[in-house]
Order: sequence, then C-alpha cells, then structure tokens
Amino acid sequence: MARDKIVPIAIEDEMQSAYIDYSMSVIVSRALPDVRDGLKPVHRRILYGMSELGMLHNRNYKKSARIVGEVLGKYHPHGDSAVYDSIVRMVQDFSLRYPLVDGQGNFGSIDGDSAAAMRYTEVRMERIAEEMLTDINKETVDYQTNFDDTLQEPTVLPGMLPNLIINGASGIAVGMATNMAPHNLTETIDGITAYIENPDIDCKGLMEHISAPDFPTGGIIYGYGGVKEAYETGRGKITLRARCTTEELRRGREQIVITEIPYQVNKTTLVKKIARLTQNEKIDEISEIRDESDRDGMRIVVVLKRNANAGIVLNQLYKYTQMQTTFGVISLALVKGRPKVMPLKELIYHFVEHRIEIVIRRTLYDLDQAEARAHILEGLKIALDDLDEVIKTIRASDSPKEANAALRRKFALTDIQAKAILDMRLQKLTGLERDKVELEYGEIAEKIADYRDILSNRDRQKSIIKDELLEIQNRYGDERRTQIVHSAEDFSVEDMIADEDVVITISNKGFIKRMPVSGYRRQKRGGKGMKGTNTKDDEYVEHLFVATNHNYILFFTEKGQCYWLKVYEIPEASRTARGRAIVNLIEIDKDDTIKTFVPVKTLDDEEYINNNYIMMSTREGKVKKTTLEAYSRPRRDGIIAININEGDALLEAALTNGESNIILANRKGRAIRFHEDEVRDMGRNTSGVKGMDLDKNNELVDMVVVKNTHEATVLAISENGYGKRSLVEDYREQSRGGKGVITLKVTKKTGELIALKEVSDKDDLMVITEGGKVIRMNCGDIRTMGRNTQGVRIMRLGSEGKIGAVTRVVNEEEDSTV
Repeated sequence: MARDKIVPIAIEDEMQSAYIDYSMSVIVSRALPDVRDGLKPVHRRILYGMSELGMLHNRNYKKSARIVGEVLGKYHPHGDSAVYDSIVRMVQDFSLRYPLVDGQGNFGSIDGDSAAAMRYTEVRMERIAEEMLTDINKETVDYQTNFDDTLQEPTVLPGMLPNLIINGASGIAVGMATNMAPHNLTETIDGITAYIENPDIDCKGLMEHISAPDFPTGGIIYGYGGVKEAYETGRGKITLRARCTTEELRRGREQIVITEIPYQVNKTTLVKKIARLTQNEKIDEISEIRDESDRDGMRIVVVLKRNANAGIVLNQLYKYTQMQTTFGVISLALVKGRPKVMPLKELIYHFVEHRIEIVIRRTLYDLDQAEARAHILEGLKIALDDLDEVIKTIRASDSPKEANAALRRKFALTDIQAKAILDMRLQKLTGLERDKVELEYGEIAEKIADYRDILSNRDRQKSIIKDELLEIQNRYGDERRTQIVHSAEDFSVEDMIADEDVVITISNKGFIKRMPVSGYRRQKRGGKGMKGTNTKDDEYVEHLFVATNHNYILFFTEKGQCYWLKVYEIPEASRTARGRAIVNLIEIDKDDTIKTFVPVKTLDDEEYINNNYIMMSTREGKVKKTTLEAYSRPRRDGIIAININEGDALLEAALTNGESNIILANRKGRAIRFHEDEVRDMGRNTSGVKGMDLDKNNELVDMVVVKNTHEATVLAISENGYGKRSLVEDYREQSRGGKGVITLKVTKKTGELIALKEVSDKDDLMVITEGGKVIRMNCGDIRTMGRNTQGVRIMRLGSEGKIGAVTRVVNEEEDSTV
C-alpha cells in the first residue's frame, strides 16, 4: 500500500527544480544587495541586531561574539564565520568608503592580515549606520518571520543613507555577480538632489555631480571611458593606478614613493611582486624596496639605481604589478526580489522611490499618532469645559466602569476619551494646565494638517527627502580621495622623458641598452677608438641603431616576426654596461633572434601609416614591400612580417615613402639599384619577390633606402676596416632581379663587404668591432671616390678581430632616420 503513495518524478525535472530553488535562494537570501538599502541579508541583520541590543555609537563597545550570537540565534541560520567576516569588513576603512561598524581591536589590515577572533574584538555601530535605521519603529518597512517563525525581522531598512552607491557591493551568486564601486557621499547627494529637482536629467547631467567612483584607498582613476560606460549601462571597466611621487636622493639618485594603492590590492603582495621582478631582472633599475608604512599612512619606497629614469621604472611597475588594476563594474542589485543590472540614473531612481515610500509610511504613522492624541485632547477639552458636571457624574457612579459608561452616555464621548478623563490628575484642573491642553491641541491640529499636506503633495515629499539628504551631507560629507585623470594622454610617462637622440645596441647574446649619443666623442678616421661595452670573450655588439626616445621601434627577427616597443622602454645604461636581456622586454621565440629595427614617428596617424611602407630584404636576395598600416597593431607576442623560406633569413627592413630607391649589396662587393615601384605592395603573410640574382655561396649583406638620389652618397665598408664612399648616381638604375654592379673591390686585404650605408658630410659614422670597441667619426673626413675602387682604411682593428656592426648618426638638422 505504501507504494501507491510514491509519485514517480523524472530525475531531470527534480534536478532542474532543486537547482532553480537553490539558485534563487542564493540570489535573494545571500549574495546580492537590495537596491533600496544596498545591504545583503547578513549585513541588514547585523545592523538590526546591533540596534536591538542598543549598540549605538555613543554607547559602550560589546564583544563581537555577542552580536554574532545574536544574529545567528535569531535571524541568520549560517556559520558564525559568515557573520563575523561580514562584521570585520564593515569595520575596515580600506574596504568600505564609509564604515558602518566601529571596531575596537584587531580587524585586519591592508596587508592581508586576518582579524583577531571574535572573542577578542569589540564593536558598536558607527553614527552613520544609525541613519540606516532611522524611523524603523514607525512602521516604515515590512517585516517577515525569521527562520523558525518565532521573531520578526525587517525585509529592508529605511536607509536614509544612499548606501548602495556610496559603499558599493560585491558578491557572487549562481550564474551572476555584482561588483559595484563606492562613491563620495558629497557628490552622491549632489547627484540625487539634482535628480529630485529634475527627474528628466540624463546621465551626462548626473556625471556633472557624481564625477566618478571614490575608492577608500584613494589612488588614481586612469581614463574616463570606463566610468562613462559604467554609468550609462551598468557595466564598465575602470583602470586604477597607485599614487606615487618621486624624491631626489644624494648623488643624483631617485626613489619612487607609493602613498596610495588601487582598491582591494594587498600591500604585502604588491611589495613582494616588485621585489620578485627586481630579483628576476624583469625590472633591473631598482636597487632596494622598503615598506615604511605606519599608523600615519602608507609609504612604500622603491629606491632606484644611479642614472635610472624614474618615469620608465614607474611605467614598468604599472605594467607588471598591481600598481595598475582594472575594476570591473557590474551594477547588479535586487529590484523587488529580482536581479537587475542598472545604470546610475536607475540606481538613484530606486533609492528616491524607496525614500518616498518611507516618508509616506512614516507620515501615515505620525498622522495616526497625532489624530489619536487629538482625539484624547478633544475629550479632555469637553471635560474641562463642563468640569462640575463631569465630577458630579463620576462621584455618582459606583465603579470606574459605571463612570466610564455614564461619561460616554452623557457627553457623547468614546471609550478612549472617557478613560483619559478618568485617568486625568487633579492638577489638570488648574487654569494653567487647561491652557496647556488648549495649546497642545492647537499644535496637534497644525501637525495633522501638515501631515495630510505631505501625503497629498509629492513635491513636499521630495523636498523632505532633499532636506534630509543635505543634512546627511553636512554631517558626514568629505573630500574625494581618488583622483580622476580623464584621458590617458593627461598622464603620459613620455612627458617625463626628453625626446632626444639615443644609441641602441644589441649584442649577439641578446642584450639591449639605450645610451645618449653624446656619450661618444668624435675621432678622426684611422683612430683606435674607445671602449664601448664590457663583453665576454664570446659576446660582441651585433647591432647598433639610432632613434629618439619618443619613437616607436618595430623589431624584426630572422624568422620574419615583428615586435613593438617605445624607445624609452629600453633601459638606459652606461657605455660600458652590458645592457638588459631583450627577452625580458619582448616575448621573442627562444630559437629566433632580432635582426633589424625600424623606428617610426607614430602608429596613430592614418595619413602617415598609409603613405609609408616597410621594405624588407632577405639573405637570399628577396625583397618585400608592405604598408606601415599593416604593422600598426602589433601584439606583445609578435606578428608575422614576412614568410621566410627554409635556409633563408631576414636581413634588413627600412621605412620608405613610395618614391625611394633601393640599393642591395652582396658579400662579394656587388650592388643593384632599383626604384621601389619595382616591388608591388603586398600583405604581411607573403614571401616577397626576387630583388637580386645571387651566385652560389653569395648572399646579401645590406640594403639602403635612398630618398634623394641627386646628392646622396653611400659608404661601403669591408670586414677588415676599409671603406669607400661613392655617389648614388654612380649606380645606374636597373630592374630588380639583376646581378648589379661592382661597389667595392673585394681583396684579401679588404675582406668581404660587410655593410653599405647612405651618408652625408654632416653625418657621423659609428663602427663597432666584435671585441666591443667603438669609434665615432665624421663622414665628411671620408672623401668621395669612384665606385670600382678598393677604398681607404677607416679603422685599425689590431687584436679586435673583424668589424661587428656599422651605423650612421644622423645630424639633428637633417630629417633623421624616422
């Protein structure tokens, strides 16, 4: 018979029903705040429980365990840690913009230290939290039974404070999450009053008052687009940065002092991260980091090495650490029990509507109380007006019950009025007391009229809300803590860095550094040079390049990949320093190497990037031309610049303007000149076309892009230190794909051709040997001679081996290499 009572249910239906019930329970009863008071159930129960225990801001502290027990036993059937952790967060001034609980004892720190056990700490309400419970005893909110149906608890608090906006909220429900930013109370109330005065105000109008979130830990909001999006849609990403200053030390050193960090960032974790980056040489300009924070405030000191650029280090800290974070805004809250993502105006609308309901219910309560008192006073007035007859009636009665009935019958009184007359003391019979009754009745009548006017006049209701908010503002308002940088351009590291010419060197081991051009002195040709880089026996400078600090540099590898950096992001080092491993700056493959570089003025100007091209050449004689626009969006892990065939490698890349001449030179001393129109524009993911016909065991060694062929000269340099300067016009223009003409007679004395550079009399020439020696000379000292000659000695190599790299330093009066 028992089987007859079993109802078969499909497991899918039961699982679906159970999961939905669980999800709604988490959403409504645990994880999401109510849009009206901005509180989750646990926070609401904590404040209500503290109010019931009389733990007000001007009363003595009580043990945290006391309130935890009160909330657990009466309202919140969950673990004690859930309640105590919520209390702890309500105490922390680095978690809430306006803490609601006043704590005494250890409630954790911004370093991530946990709070002491609840038996050791004490709490009471903050004064501002009491504003959340104002008028709760005037039937302003609905109540519900607690978990065991023995007590009543409020479903929402009256919330005179716009708590959801000023303190924000965070929580993860089932299938949804909320992450609302805190705001400044003064600005928030200005925005709400503006809405009250003009309900048709748009988001832009509100943002004139509520400029941006205001985080308890201060910091800087970097860029305003995310704020605007969050206010308009309820979702947005806000970039936060630490607040830093730079202090000068003795002997030309500097230190960065961090005084504010982004919201919800652990200070100890941040310090450890900076230290780890320093140890791993990810940031190698830092010599020491100290945490000097105390009760007076935060102070993290990052001491820099001598000659380090504070602006560059700061940019690296923003890039690699939580000194720059993103706060993802999701303005999700419960509206009539349902979760909803809301823009700023809708949040304000629901708060104002809630306060209007509170004002109406409070006024109705006050009206009922006033009318009840007026009713009693009317009875007292009747008794005082006919006092002798009232006394006679009372004396003639045998009992209070009989007297009550006689008074009601004789003077047309209600039971309440008759009881009030019977309870009246003899002193009320004096003339002075009679005047007080008259006065009180008049005042009550005025209040009743005022209450009724409030209930019938919505403008009065809004005016009351506005006045109460302004009083809150005057009492608790303060200044913004978080600075707003509306545009990224307003806070550029480039502003801290002079746009000057610098020399960039890369060794064959992959170390890169940046040095000012002024670090090299000119020498006459044939000089011995000066020591450039302290290299190991098997390491030498392989590449040397000149650019300016604010330029972009496109890095091209032998395998045809392209990477991007700003010049100032390359660490500056002394002439004898080894430099920094380039793999720490860009994510290049382990089996690939940087081969050439192209500095460009900008990647943001459409006209510039569409009218300039990247011309590339490979060792096997191929050339390829692609618009600069194709390289304007490189990724950190690189993009394909050219498809390289097996056995080939990228040799050179240069910037052209569409009207340039190209000269290719091979190791055997021959060169070919052709117009760049000979090479059609093609996409990045291609291999190019033949630029020069090469014999077996021969390869290209250089490519020159010439923009003015009439007066330009090219300098051919051999590996044994010989050079020869010739006019570009000596190289007749041909079609691409030919064998070219002789540019330098290759002999055993001169060695094979190693480089071909375009130079002028104003240019300087830099030559670096495999041993690391550098010589700088003026190209005007090298005379122009015929194309088919051996050339002159430009550097005595001695024991330095062969020449490793050659480049020119462009005179500042010229157009530069960009």
